[in-house]
Amino acid sequence: MEYAEYRGRDGTGLAELIRSGEVSAAEVLEAALRRADQVGPRLNAITRRLDERARERVRENPSGPLGGVPFLLKDLHQELAGVPSSCGSASLRDLPEPQTAEVVRRWEAAGLVVFGRTNTPEFGGKAITEPDAFGPARNPWALDRTPGGSSGGSAAAVAAGVVPLAAASDGGGSIRIPAACCGLFGLKAGRGLVPAGPRRAEGFHGAAVDGVLSRTVRDGAAGLDALVGPCPAGPYAAAAPERPFAEEIGREPGTLRIGFSAASALGDPHPEAVAAMTSAAELLAGLGHEVEEAPAPVDLGALSEDFLRSWSVKLAADLAEARGRTGAGPGEFELDTRLLAAVGRSTSGPEYVALLNSWHAHAVRLAEFHSRYDLLLTPTLASPPVRVGELTTPAPMRALGRLVLALRGGGLLRRSGVVDRIARENLRHVPYTQLANLTGRPAMSVPLHRTADGLPLGVQFVAPLAGEGLLFRLAAQLERAAPWSALEPPLD
Repeated sequence: MEYAEYRGRDGTGLAELIRSGEVSAAEVLEAALRRADQVGPRLNAITRRLDERARERVRENPSGPLGGVPFLLKDLHQELAGVPSSCGSASLRDLPEPQTAEVVRRWEAAGLVVFGRTNTPEFGGKAITEPDAFGPARNPWALDRTPGGSSGGSAAAVAAGVVPLAAASDGGGSIRIPAACCGLFGLKAGRGLVPAGPRRAEGFHGAAVDGVLSRTVRDGAAGLDALVGPCPAGPYAAAAPERPFAEEIGREPGTLRIGFSAASALGDPHPEAVAAMTSAAELLAGLGHEVEEAPAPVDLGALSEDFLRSWSVKLAADLAEARGRTGAGPGEFELDTRLLAAVGRSTSGPEYVALLNSWHAHAVRLAEFHSRYDLLLTPTLASPPVRVGELTTPAPMRALGRLVLALRGGGLLRRSGVVDRIARENLRHVPYTQLANLTGRPAMSVPLHRTADGLPLGVQFVAPLAGEGLLFRLAAQLERAAPWSALEPPLD
């Protein structure tokens, strides 16, 4: 199979070709491997290749709705027995996993053929993908730009035509941010719909969820359909969707009432981000939807603060777990990780419970917004994809951080605001996505905009509880009105 034919089909289309016998799963896999070889050195999207494992699997003629389709796992959790899941960290890069994650079992049961793991920041801690252990991933649309994070390697691989869809996860925007950076479709499911076991019952109190990045909406639906359903080890069983998400693609969304806002507590958004949102609003109005500017649904300053504080505690726990599994010393973790984890450790138990209660207060406010509007529309990013290295912590702050860490001054770090400044500078470029995580609502990024110099820039839609089907119906309508999947970055 030549690359043009391989790239010309999405995952659903490739599976149809394989089922019909027009091509074999082995031919499709070899096309994917050749493309990975061709663009790999430029993108640094894949951190571990599993070619022989994949070749063995296609000899078994994998069946299912995506039978024989090449696939990549994110190197953050999504464990595969016998293979390390590095979480972007040098401390875990050589530690084989004892068991396979439930989501990976389900993707393989749908017929997907895993042949590698993709680049991610250490413990998924940033909205860029520049881990010290593996080096930066790069955006196929402009190699000096980030593909986003933390699913940046997956996004780069899909956008570059290595695979039609790839595994991702989202605890603060990590599906939607890379989708927006790389011109892809990415949907984060609501809390409880996708299992997280067997190692953990749920990720980040249900704020983090696995999913896929894809070029087409129907592949996004198929990738999520493979995951949906309760797990015996899960904390609860979410209500099943009315129908498979793949069946939503041909359905009209009806006339929707959509409120839009580009408000941010972390600085004014770039004009291109505002243009992405306003042009999407115009397209929606042209399709017959009722679209109007609306006030921000929650206290955005409080939301950012709550996310950063909660995330620092989570990162402290991730680092502690890694040290417990490997015996790694502090020097085996990145400085920024250690700084944020130190702030997390300085947060008391009662303070953390108060943070979780605040999450619920945001959910109440967002539910009030959704009583008036079917969907919230925002930019996905506050700026075009940043340059690789642009968000590297400045040397003076790094020196100060090392000094305070040496003094075991987590509380001092927190009071000084040094780590807050680092974290806020990173979050300033991506202030819109955390709302859906803390409230447990489904949300998606749709690639409707290109900047003046040709960079992708997506727009975000946030739905109420159980709104995944509505999001897929709207995404499919937008895909028909403004097709994007045939657009290809200038790599060849």
